[in-house]
Amino acid sequence: MTDTIFSASLSLTSLFAGALGLSLLIRFWLSSRQIRHVAQHRDAVPAAFADSISLAAHQKAADYTVAKARLGLIEMALGVVVLLGWTLLGGLSVLNQALAQAMGLGMGMGQQLALLVSFVVISGAIDLPLSWYQTFVLEQRFGFNKMSFRLWLADLLKSGLIGALIGLPIVALILWMMAATGSLWWLWAWLFWMGFNLLLLVIYPTLIAPLFNKFAPLEDETLRARVTALMQRCGFSAKGFFVMDGSKRSAHANAYFTGFGAAKRVVFYDTLLAKLSAPEVDAVLAHELGHFKHKHIIKRIVSMFALSLAGFALLGYLTRQVWFYTGLGVQPNLASSNAALALLLFMLALPVFSFFISPLLAQLSRKHEFEADAYAVRQTSAQDLSTALLKLYEDNASTLTPDPLYVRFYYSHPGASERLARMRGMTPAAA
Repeated sequence: MTDTIFSASLSLTSLFAGALGLSLLIRFWLSSRQIRHVAQHRDAVPAAFADSISLAAHQKAADYTVAKARLGLIEMALGVVVLLGWTLLGGLSVLNQALAQAMGLGMGMGQQLALLVSFVVISGAIDLPLSWYQTFVLEQRFGFNKMSFRLWLADLLKSGLIGALIGLPIVALILWMMAATGSLWWLWAWLFWMGFNLLLLVIYPTLIAPLFNKFAPLEDETLRARVTALMQRCGFSAKGFFVMDGSKRSAHANAYFTGFGAAKRVVFYDTLLAKLSAPEVDAVLAHELGHFKHKHIIKRIVSMFALSLAGFALLGYLTRQVWFYTGLGVQPNLASSNAALALLLFMLALPVFSFFISPLLAQLSRKHEFEADAYAVRQTSAQDLSTALLKLYEDNASTLTPDPLYVRFYYSHPGASERLARMRGMTPAAA
């Protein structure tokens, strides 16, 4: 290794370790603040919600939030240990060399795919105990889990099979592009990746989602007439209104738009329809329509295009730098392709650095939520949207007293107090 490569490698190691350590400290500090703040406000319902939320519900939300945050601390610590194990401690390098010795294929396509598959399987096995604990201990304790172990296992196997059937051909094609399309491979790979994501928006609602849940047409004639009238009034159309059997997995409630273009559909959880009145369902749907009215979906897709283009371009540069591999604890293959190694290292390192821009992305998301709320209030009423959100906060055990700094850093949706206070200051268009 030349002095220049050694120096660059050492610099990357130092930068990666420093960013990882700093992000760990910030995450631990924020989580500790959240736990303390929620616990300190556990014994009294905020005055603004005293007439709507019982003390028992407020305390359940506080206990649930604290329990999730404490589990998050364990996940955080495990994640850092695993990340260091894969990178600076040489785990990925050991796995790569072991496969090279076992398969003897000179880092051909088969060996590179084997490396990726082995990494995914090992990572999944490491995550499995905490995933099981979250579902069958934490969610069970607070009455949210409705899944049997058999269903949980079936979902796991189904997800793995779908991931393999879809993911392996995609990864194989990207690896081929990296080897066969020259120095601009990253541009071709980006174009393919974006095309695939757009296709997924179209096929997911009708081909993939039904593999996990049942989607029945909305049978309530009165409600269907209401939401149809609302969408027509707002200038929207959808391929259909569906009710999803979310209750077979969880007691949490939700509603969402899915699909793209002519494939858009409105999906209501059965748990949501069981808890909200028809005007409240209207208000929740109007909020989702607000995202489309303000072109939030298009803006997010464009942002994803731009960020992913930058990411692919950066990866295209890094794949040719020896110090990129050695600086992250991996000895590259000098006589054959390092494409799979580069993909894995980039995937492992990127979240460490992108963590520091997450508050900006969260702030933008909260801005979009405020805009969608304002649109819903103009189309329905602040009262219906407020009561619907309060029911959802209570039903999902979402704390009403999060730490303000934690909200600013992490929350993609505004905190309840800030959200409802702003909503009450809005005036419907008909008023």
